[in-house]
Amino acid sequence: MEIRIIETIIAIVSFLIFRILTIKFFAKIQNTYNYSKYRVRPILKFINIFILITLIIVIIAIWGVEQAKLLTFITSVLAVVGIALFAQWSILSNISSALIIFISHPVKLGESITIIDKEFDIKGQVSDIGLFYVILKTDTNEKIMIPNNVFLQKATKINNQ
Repeated sequence: MEIRIIETIIAIVSFLIFRILTIKFFAKIQNTYNYSKYRVRPILKFINIFILITLIIVIIAIWGVEQAKLLTFITSVLAVVGIALFAQWSILSNISSALIIFISHPVKLGESITIIDKEFDIKGQVSDIGLFYVILKTDTNEKIMIPNNVFLQKATKINNQ
């Protein structure tokens, strides 16, 4: 019993140390490449969720769940998630598009842009870039949410202010 408590404490401390190191690593990348904190924050959230899930699995293993049952549970969850993502390609597409926008798209938060469309152009200021949507705030204080995969496909003009 005492060994399990010590192993759990070690796992939690390791999680915290790894999380701090990850934050420092991405802060260094942010400063080196002059990225906005709003581009780095969603990636950190994703990595923190992954680390937290790993910690939960380690703690479950420490507290004696049989490996066969744990493996069955994990593969069942992964199968359900895989089927859900397969059924919703747009969600997977938006997440991968978000990573591309965060890393290499020239548009930054606070910039005034125009999205060029054949029917009508959308003009606004980029107020948020999330995992699923880019949110534009228009001159009339309306918020327009554009899915990330659509945002990448449209021609975008950065307006001079």
